[in-house]
Amino acid sequence: MRFLNRTTIERAITMREAVEIVRSAFQALSTGEANVPVRLSVAEPQHDGVTLFMPGYLPGSDALAIKIVSVHGRNPARQLPRINALVILIDPATGVPLAALEGGFLTALRTGAGSGVATDLLANPHAETAAIFGAGTQARTQLLAVAAVRQLKRCWIYAPRSERAEQMIAEMQPHLPAVELLAAASPALAVRDADVICAATNSHTPVFDGRDLKPGAHVNAVGSYQPHVQEIDAVTLQRASKIVVDQRAAALDEAGDLLIPLSQGVITLADIYGEIGEIAAGLKPGRERTEDITYFKSVGNAVQDVAVAHAIYRKALQENLGVEFDLLA
Repeated sequence: MRFLNRTTIERAITMREAVEIVRSAFQALSTGEANVPVRLSVAEPQHDGVTLFMPGYLPGSDALAIKIVSVHGRNPARQLPRINALVILIDPATGVPLAALEGGFLTALRTGAGSGVATDLLANPHAETAAIFGAGTQARTQLLAVAAVRQLKRCWIYAPRSERAEQMIAEMQPHLPAVELLAAASPALAVRDADVICAATNSHTPVFDGRDLKPGAHVNAVGSYQPHVQEIDAVTLQRASKIVVDQRAAALDEAGDLLIPLSQGVITLADIYGEIGEIAAGLKPGRERTEDITYFKSVGNAVQDVAVAHAIYRKALQENLGVEFDLLA
C-alpha cells in the first residue's frame, strides 16, 4: 500500500490537470456512468464537528475509493486544520487497498478543480477580474483554478480579518506573478468589477449582496454544504439566468444556498437549470449570452475524489512517489 502525503500530491498533479480530470468525472456522474452512493454524515455536535464517508466507483477508469473527511469548527483555535481527510484507493478487482492519500489538500484541490470546470463552461471567455471570498486552503485552490482556465489580470480577496487576506496574497503572489492580487476592504469592492466570484467560506450568512454583481458575472459557491447555511443570498439566485449544481439530488438535500430560497418561494425547482456534468457532456449549453449572470453550487461529490486520487496514484507509480508499506507483513 502506497502512502502519499500532501507534498507528494502537490508534486504529482497540476491544477490544470485536475480541472480536466474533474470535468470527465462530472460527465460520468451526470450520464449515469459513475456509481456514487449518497454520502453518510455523522454529526459530533459536542465537538462542533461532522465526519463524512464518501465512497465512489468509476467503471470507465476502474477507480474505486472512499474519502473520510471531518470538519471541525473549533480546530483553527487549536492551530489545527478545519478540514482533515483521508482517501483510500482500492483495487476493484481484488479489494486490496492500493493507496492512502492525505485528503485535506486533495479535497481543496478537487473542489477548486470543480469551480475551474464551472468557470470554463459558464464564465465569459474574456473574464479577467476575479473575487475570492475566504482566505483558507479552499480559497487558494479556487484562485488557482480560475487562473488555470481564464487569463486573469487581477483578483480581489476578501476576508473579515484583513490580515488573512494579506497573508493569502503574500503566499499566492509568487505562484501567479501575472495576476494583481488585492485585498478588498469590503464585499462590495470585491464584487462590483468581478467577472468571476468564488465563495469558499464557513459563513452561515450571505457573504456579499447580489445586487452588487455586474451583468455577465459568474459565481462559484463551494463553502456551504448544510441545509441551514446560506453563503450566497437569494438575490444572486434571482438574478442568475442559469443555476447549475454538481449533482441535483445532493444539492437539494444539503445546499442551504438553494433550500432556503426554495422554502421562501424565492426560486422554484424549475429554476435549477441542470448539472455541470450535463453541460460538460454537451447535453445542455453553458453560457449563451455575454450579459447573463450564472451561478454554480457545489456541495462536493465523491466522484471528484475518486478521479483525482486515481490520477495521482498512477502518477505516483510512474515516478515512484510516496512510501510503500506492506500491510500484511
